[in-house]
Amino acid sequence: MHNDFPYYHLDRAVNPRHVQSLVEFYEAGCKPRDQYGTGVEIEHLPVREGTDEAVTYAEPHGIREVLEELAELYDASKEYRDGDALLGLGRGKIAVSLEPGGQIECSLGVLEQPDELNDLYAQFRADIDPILARHGIRLVTYGYTPVTSARDITIIPKTRYAAMNEYLGRVGSYGWNMMRCSASTQVSFDFSSEADAIEKMRMAVAVGPLLGYFFRNTPYFEGRENELPLLRQHMWEGIGSGRAGTNPGLFDAHYGFEQAAIDALATPLMVADTTHSPDAARQGVWTAPFENAADVYPDRALNEYEITHIISTHFTDVRLKNFIEMRHWDSLPLDRARILTDLVVKLFTNEEELARISGYFEGVRALDVNAAKLDLQAHGEDARPYGQSLDFWREFLHAESTGADIPGDAAHPDVFQK
Repeated sequence: MHNDFPYYHLDRAVNPRHVQSLVEFYEAGCKPRDQYGTGVEIEHLPVREGTDEAVTYAEPHGIREVLEELAELYDASKEYRDGDALLGLGRGKIAVSLEPGGQIECSLGVLEQPDELNDLYAQFRADIDPILARHGIRLVTYGYTPVTSARDITIIPKTRYAAMNEYLGRVGSYGWNMMRCSASTQVSFDFSSEADAIEKMRMAVAVGPLLGYFFRNTPYFEGRENELPLLRQHMWEGIGSGRAGTNPGLFDAHYGFEQAAIDALATPLMVADTTHSPDAARQGVWTAPFENAADVYPDRALNEYEITHIISTHFTDVRLKNFIEMRHWDSLPLDRARILTDLVVKLFTNEEELARISGYFEGVRALDVNAAKLDLQAHGEDARPYGQSLDFWREFLHAESTGADIPGDAAHPDVFQK
């Protein structure tokens, strides 16, 4: 690990052993290009048939009962529980988990062939849909639940989410809305080296607002028509800089794994978790609005559970793990999620495509990205992000080999029009 970048108040903010642990975690993600894979996560909003009211975890015919029945079709060794509460299932490349408001997330990966997305998702729906029907539930792929208000949704019985609920209930304007009512689509891909990872992150952050606009899918907010083109962005960025939005320092010339690690470690944890840290001074899970990793974890190398927890307390548009995760999008129905996934794979794992967008965005700054976001939010279809019309960006970002057009208006999930 090089040391030519100054640690921020190293004696108080970050622990060098922790920094090294994260750097090694990132480095372990480097893969040969012929071993690249893709991950896709689609979150679903469960609503009651006939009313579209949100369905919560513990209510009669609620999400708990759905999971308990679904568990019979999944691998018992991959069940996730918090105490007695069943909160997650797994089988092969399919993982089913719950977001704080009871949103049902289907994680699919690592995908080696594009058709795997369709096949695996079809299996997930074939398993869960009959169970949902018996309980009078359907799954909605919107960015925000259509009818129910955030204050009327009870979070699931997960210790981490109780602590997160306390934190986000006091920070920003939309913490509870994001936790309880929102749903997203996320796409992940691999990198071959540190330089490759940073270049892909920069380009993903640069084009992210454009793709976020083209694949927006939130017609409702708190039971009313949603007026913001990028509502998801607006809600997340309301929880505070450094934890969400554009990655701090990403476009600086010296940015690399070490700087990414410092940023993750220096930020207050929001939620501390030492359930896998037997030598920690304090045990358990608690709200941590001021404590960062150096305050919570011992002076030693971090284990993988600790590393993944620390990273999970950041919600930047593009998140660095031992792969790269793009987080810009509202929940999408499968056909649109497939278009998006094919496009992301083309842009960020094809060397020629990555070189093309890198050449165009040479010299871009975080300020430019934030200006593009604000332009799209304020002006919608009349916006000129980075000085170009949206028609220009549709053509620029369209990869012909995907065989599909980027939708130009997604105010309703069934509307694909330019």
